[in-house]
Amino acid sequence: MFKKILIANRGEIACRVIKTCRKMGIKTVAVYSDADRDALHVEMADEAVHIGESATAKSYLVIDRIVQACKDTGAEAVHPGYGFLSENKKFQEALAKEKIIFIGPDAYAIEAMGDKIESKKLADKAKVSTVPGFLGVIKDVAHAKQISGEIGYPVMLKASAGGGGKGMRIARSESEVQEGFERSQSEAKSSFGDDRMFIEKYIEQPRHIEIQIIADRHGNTLYLNERECSIQRRHQKVIEEAPSPFLDEKTRKAMGEQAVALAKAVQYVSAGTVEFIVDTKRNFYFLEMNTRLQVEHPVTELITGLDLVELMIRVAYGEKLPLAQKDVKINGWALESRVYAEDPYRNFLPSTGRLTRYIPPKESANVRVDTGVYEGGEISVFYDPMIAKLCSYGKDRAEATAHMRAALDAYYIRGVSHNIPFLASVLGKPKFESGDLSTNFIAEEYPQGFSDKDLPAADPSKMLAVATLVHNTYARRAAGVSGQIPGRSRKIPSKWVVATKGADGNYTETPVEITAEVPGSGGAVKIGAETISLTTDWLPGQPLFAAIIDGKPVTIQVDRKGVGYRLFHAGSQADVRVYTQREAELARLMPNKPPPDLSKYLLSPMPGLLVTLVVAEGQEVKAGETLAVVEAMKMENVLKAERDGTVKKIYEKAGASLAVDQMILEFG
Repeated sequence: MFKKILIANRGEIACRVIKTCRKMGIKTVAVYSDADRDALHVEMADEAVHIGESATAKSYLVIDRIVQACKDTGAEAVHPGYGFLSENKKFQEALAKEKIIFIGPDAYAIEAMGDKIESKKLADKAKVSTVPGFLGVIKDVAHAKQISGEIGYPVMLKASAGGGGKGMRIARSESEVQEGFERSQSEAKSSFGDDRMFIEKYIEQPRHIEIQIIADRHGNTLYLNERECSIQRRHQKVIEEAPSPFLDEKTRKAMGEQAVALAKAVQYVSAGTVEFIVDTKRNFYFLEMNTRLQVEHPVTELITGLDLVELMIRVAYGEKLPLAQKDVKINGWALESRVYAEDPYRNFLPSTGRLTRYIPPKESANVRVDTGVYEGGEISVFYDPMIAKLCSYGKDRAEATAHMRAALDAYYIRGVSHNIPFLASVLGKPKFESGDLSTNFIAEEYPQGFSDKDLPAADPSKMLAVATLVHNTYARRAAGVSGQIPGRSRKIPSKWVVATKGADGNYTETPVEITAEVPGSGGAVKIGAETISLTTDWLPGQPLFAAIIDGKPVTIQVDRKGVGYRLFHAGSQADVRVYTQREAELARLMPNKPPPDLSKYLLSPMPGLLVTLVVAEGQEVKAGETLAVVEAMKMENVLKAERDGTVKKIYEKAGASLAVDQMILEFG
């Protein structure tokens, strides 16, 4: 077996590969950029090599530096992870030239499947069902409009070298082709250095279901069942699961066999994924093949009991696969939620900065956390803002979902915004619970974007009870400090008033009474006619209030905020203040300060680069007109006018680096 492997990647996938290498007794080499000098994968590896500046084009994408790192450290093989150089033919060839093993397919398969146009031609030749479309390269916008009209709307505009949702747009009209083609081509050029585009028919209400395959050099190619990846936003997967709640055994077998046929057509070796779109009648069509390990591979591992990274390493070393197709089973159900540093309340814009607190859920037989960050680490503007992949496992879909909900409640992240409230919301949607999914799920369930109204209905009594018990505990601790005036010790009341902040900024009061109290073990709280019992070992200062509430396990996150508390549960957030009855009387007399009016400013909704500013001072603009384009995480975001107006003053020029909420221009 290999003695030393270099991981040509970063973040959670680099850490994931290192874990398997440790299990196999293989030494590891990490590579890192300036921004990743203190990253977790660097700490976990046995050795680490600096390969350049923070920008990927000057570090993780520089083939010569990674090859040199292999030579300098004596690494016999390279695992590329996903993204970066994982599907780069030239990288595989450069390694082969130095007799370094690439843990993945050969250059021919990478090239054949990496080009979306050529891969569809090969799939068609291998008798794999494909989507109707134009497989030639689109010359320009006029050509795109012509082809789209011939295919029939809606159409999907795609970059030939695209991936990860970049360089893709749906167009339902000629005007949408105009803007979508230009934006997709620009993203493709920026992300992949290749702006070739093609167009295919967009299948309405499709599911995105992919088949995991694994192949060795001895003629064995297996399919390891499917993953349902239909819940997507901007073509980026959000929640994945295995198996699919939609497929029957007949369709699973047919998709698996076609995936194997395509893999054999390109002499595929290693792990790979063949992606399909599936319509409402279980007709399926080839989408693309990813010649690498997928982000969502853990759900396949959880239901099959296989370690895909280990199989990739063994196959690369020349070993035969240790199983046959008849040995591949489906055992239980698994879900994966992608936890991102992004703000779902601001149209999912990336959030960068330092993780001031970071406490992931405890791993168990039912919970797995694949992460590449740690408390005190930084989410950098240079890379994908993924924090972790949170996976859950159960005997069936309902149990796996219950474990996921509990794990999300226990995932404590501070310092950056994150999408956990959104993930909790998705899990609570009736369509998700029933398995009625499509790639339109998010667009249909959140037509106006995400807001608090989309969160599952919370039980306010639990939040009020926890806030009261927490505040009572702090009050008792404060009452017990030394140095108090004799005979003047503080009395802790049993009756409190909990004020909950509403969306309008005003507080609603609820009388709460502690009817039983066992310090360090919980108590009982009465709210109106309802009595709630809590059993807990929570201590002051702990951010997670884990308790048995009325016989059920519940985890509520507790932050002290000024004179009150901020509680989080099931994606919901509540700002509360706990008062004595006299304090409540005085609080009612306090004035409420309204927030400042920022409607006359165009603010940057994210940290990023101001790529284009298309208006000038004194210019009149109409509602919906483009004002500027801001790029963040290699995605271009168009900022448009919300209403008619006149540009009074411009504060920033094209090329400026913007912070979140930084003023770009002011309207008169």
